[in-house]
Amino acid sequence: MKRGVYTLALRALSPLVWLWMGRRARRAGGQWEIFSPERFGRLPAAESSAPQAAPVWVHAVSLGETRAAQPLLQALLDRGLPVLLTHVTATGRAEGARLFQDAIARGQLRQAWLPYDFPGAARRYMAGRRPRCGLLIEREIWPNLLAAAREAGVPMALVSARFSASSLRQAGRMGSVMREALAGLDAVLAQTAEDAARLAQAGARPPVVTGNLKFDLELPQAQVRAGQAWRERLGRRVVAVASTREGEDGGFIEAIKRHAKIPGTHECPLFLLIPRHPQRFDEVARLLEDAGLPYTRRSGGADPGPETVVVLGDTLGEMAFYYAASEVAIVAGSFAPLGGHNLIEACAAGVPVIVGPHTFNFKQAAEDAIQAGAVQRAPDAGQAVDAAMALLADEARRRRSGEAARAWFGAHAGATRRTLEALAPWLDARAEP
Repeated sequence: MKRGVYTLALRALSPLVWLWMGRRARRAGGQWEIFSPERFGRLPAAESSAPQAAPVWVHAVSLGETRAAQPLLQALLDRGLPVLLTHVTATGRAEGARLFQDAIARGQLRQAWLPYDFPGAARRYMAGRRPRCGLLIEREIWPNLLAAAREAGVPMALVSARFSASSLRQAGRMGSVMREALAGLDAVLAQTAEDAARLAQAGARPPVVTGNLKFDLELPQAQVRAGQAWRERLGRRVVAVASTREGEDGGFIEAIKRHAKIPGTHECPLFLLIPRHPQRFDEVARLLEDAGLPYTRRSGGADPGPETVVVLGDTLGEMAFYYAASEVAIVAGSFAPLGGHNLIEACAAGVPVIVGPHTFNFKQAAEDAIQAGAVQRAPDAGQAVDAAMALLADEARRRRSGEAARAWFGAHAGATRRTLEALAPWLDARAEP
């Protein structure tokens, strides 16, 4: 496929994309601003009249990428660099605003929507924003945007890049348009050697393996202390079931219900059930009601009573609290063929981790963590809950697994430093407003 054909297809399909975005916006809430001038590459009026120093542009499409980029973004801010942080989703933008509210308040970090990948929108974006360089987090490849960056002389890097076997097949189906886009990247910094090999096969220049930025995250200690104190105050065993996606909650709820009815050797623990996306909070609440499980909502603020079996984690930005409050963490998104979610944050908290069979988004990390004894795999939700109960009943094994998780996390640190070293020529260059 040629880039011109790609552009025609994108224009033809854009009404369907906007309908999908509108539907998601209605379900998820938040300000998506689908037809904002920014989405078409135009600067807001307040910014167009005021000259700005050329920023380091970091694109983090959604919630997960924004969290992954946090160590790198903080390092850029610590260097005194101006930063432009772009997103596609409202959840990503809200998380960026939460994480970097101080930098936003002092004007060092600005947030914007990524423009749609139309040639005109991409050129207007580059002309208006004039970034000194662009850093795309994990796997955001937009052919027209990269072409506009080349025309404008803006160096571009794919950072903490991951590229699965399915991504390679998809790139192959797109033909020359994807090979051209990947070849146009000035630097490719991959998470693993496997990611690097697949990116090179897809057409990128020889990638450098710098590691996964998620290993450099620092858990907010206020949340960690609050989570630990919460569990101690309750005097309950706690299991987190984190980042569940559609189709997974029912299996977990059935397993929890089964254990809630078991009398005898140990009391039923308190389960933290945390949906990945806020638009599903009410849906999961209805599933709990239908199952007849006593539950409370974290957003209510009150501590759960002794009769409570489930706390619905219906808040954003509190994952460190949830993990710190838990003795075992089940990381979902991996019990349906969705690729899994970040297990690194749970390991950083020093809790044993259980994942499902589908972890292709984090294949190397999951395999390494299993080999290190930090993570175990369960074939389905029911057996994952059974495994969590077994860990609760075996304090020595639980402690060993938690220590292995923390050690494995610590052993992989340094991706931010290596990334900054690779990008030093761009970041050290001074650009005038």
